[in-house]
Amino acid sequence: MRNRGYWFVFLAACLWGTNGTAQVLAPEAAQPLIIGTLRIALGGLTLLAIAWFRGVLRDEQRWPFWPTLFGALSMAAYQLFFFAGVERTGVAVGTIVGIGSTPILAGPIGYLVRGEKPSRRWLAATLLGLVGCGLLIIVGESIKLDLLGIFLATCAGGSYAIFATASKSLLEKHAPEAVMAVTFSLGALFVLPLLFGAQLNWLAQPNGLLVILHLGVVTAALAYILFAHGLRQVKVATAATLTLAEPLTAGLLGFFFLRELLTLPALLGILLIFAGLVVLSTEQAH
Repeated sequence: MRNRGYWFVFLAACLWGTNGTAQVLAPEAAQPLIIGTLRIALGGLTLLAIAWFRGVLRDEQRWPFWPTLFGALSMAAYQLFFFAGVERTGVAVGTIVGIGSTPILAGPIGYLVRGEKPSRRWLAATLLGLVGCGLLIIVGESIKLDLLGIFLATCAGGSYAIFATASKSLLEKHAPEAVMAVTFSLGALFVLPLLFGAQLNWLAQPNGLLVILHLGVVTAALAYILFAHGLRQVKVATAATLTLAEPLTAGLLGFFFLRELLTLPALLGILLIFAGLVVLSTEQAH
């Protein structure tokens, strides 16, 4: 199937789009930063188990030092920058700025590091997606235009672009499950100190445990395996733009399951993001 790489990344982004809904269902005592740390820790353990079971960690291929280090550091940095940005700007602005800045930064990073020249379809799809994200931002009743928060959220987008670029290099010699297991697990080690002294009593509640299991196993392990398989077949910039399916999914879930009001700007924003993804899906796979 010519475009299955696009579908892998698209499905991964759809799974990531359930993060917000899942966090809403978590106990009130659960802090977003702690939820994110637990997600990456459980996701890393799950990915290691899958990679070990499939035997892909024993491929006897050398792991390049810098791509591996940058992959792990950027994954950890994404968690810290993202939640710090969300704390200052609010969930809607922080999330969409973080996601929306990823394709903008992934284009030049992918070109400088890997020589991947972004296509015109990528440019058109990215512009449509960014306008759509902008419309989703202005839907909020109260928007905190905190410049430091915007900067932190943009750093999160840049971190994710670096993660995708480093992962793309590692995927040239290693299986997708192995790449995600190694980078995710090493990244988790950098953020685990955040759990020291944290209140985790809410994990004993059924909804708390189910939320973490969903975030760690489904939106981390499963989603990143799909993302890695897709990233192997498409350019870094293309994969980054396809992740705009995340706010698309989050918006639809908010309307159908959280009973959030779907205003005309929000509907138009969702349609523009969807249109951009359709445009991108007709691009030749790489």
